[in-house]
Amino acid sequence: MKSLVMDLEEVGCQARYLIRDRDGKFPALMDEILAEAGIRPVLTGIRTARMNAVMARWV
Repeated sequence: MKSLVMDLEEVGCQARYLIRDRDGKFPALMDEILAEAGIRPVLTGIRTARMNAVMARWV
């Protein structure tokens, strides 16, 4: 995650949000790293059918 933040800074890009699911593979440390970089994680809905399709259209 830190490499993503550094890559964005190198090209002069600033992300404000990261859309992710609620999988346990994302530790709390990831949210802390994102918060330090000014990126707010947005969690997808719980047990929402076809969430990937909905989020892809939203983006």
